[in-house]
Amino acid sequence: MTIAPVAPSKVLPKVPVDSKTRVKQFMQNLQDSICQGLEELDGKAKFKQDQWERPEGGGGRSRVITDGDYFDKGGVNFSEVFGSQLPPTILRHHPEVAGETFYATGTSMVLHPKNPYAPTVHLNYRYFEAGPIWWFGGGLDLTPYYGFGEDAKHLHTTLKAACDRHNPNYYPVFKQWCDDYFFLKHRGETRGVGGIFFDYQNGEEGLYKNSNDSTTAQVMSDEIGDVPRTWEEIFAFVQDCGNAFLPAYTPIANRRRNMEFGDREKQWQLYRRGRYVEFNLVYDRGTIFGLQTNGRTESILMSLPPLVRWDYDYHPEPNTPEAELHTTFLKPQDWVNWQG
Repeated sequence: MTIAPVAPSKVLPKVPVDSKTRVKQFMQNLQDSICQGLEELDGKAKFKQDQWERPEGGGGRSRVITDGDYFDKGGVNFSEVFGSQLPPTILRHHPEVAGETFYATGTSMVLHPKNPYAPTVHLNYRYFEAGPIWWFGGGLDLTPYYGFGEDAKHLHTTLKAACDRHNPNYYPVFKQWCDDYFFLKHRGETRGVGGIFFDYQNGEEGLYKNSNDSTTAQVMSDEIGDVPRTWEEIFAFVQDCGNAFLPAYTPIANRRRNMEFGDREKQWQLYRRGRYVEFNLVYDRGTIFGLQTNGRTESILMSLPPLVRWDYDYHPEPNTPEAELHTTFLKPQDWVNWQG
């Protein structure tokens, strides 16, 4: 197959000579701090670590917590992969780097609480380099089974504060991108109450690029125009986002962990977990990248819940808390200014 010539791109902002070492260290430290905070939150279970190596280059640390006081199952992964075989998803966007070596590192996390009133939460921050190409990506989103406006407001307010310390345009664009990315097209519904999501952040051109996730975020980005930033500025932003996780999630967990529930609530939780599985196996960019780069399958799929159910053509009864999840909390909202 002949690849058509690609016009040279703009010169990207300079990458420090120690970029890989610094990002790797941050991602490992983020894994450490999150795991420490989550063990304190649970109060019973501890993470078990599984260190692994990738034959083609790289490896990682998978940490899983199960059957705790708060957690049904949770996983916090660190990984770095490198080599010469670029995944197809990268070559589609950047055919000019064919033949280059690549490096990717990141920390990812998914937590599934026991209590149905406590929400599942997902985090992923990552970095990629190949020849002259580099970018940061990631985000954080919340998936409740029962909707609480104060929880969604707290999460979004915390994330907005982290974004606003760097650029006032970050939160509105990345919030919209999150709403549209974590959307199950075959179900016609969002995965949860969102958060922030971004990709391909390299200091070149606008905030939204190389993606068909969100036409609305594209329009917002076009209206803002170019947002030139250095590697250091984007890295600082990603660090603040990663460090915002525990302040964003821990108060929500503590509000919901002791709420009484019965079999009805548990069966609803298991049913809604099915949506989480569907998204991760069909759409999730991190899952696809990991499988295409021959990552460790057990670590890639640690995000899946321990128990789940699917019911044929199920619809919750009208005017119930379960129905309210669909009518209110699975529709994008201005959560920062939520009044109830």
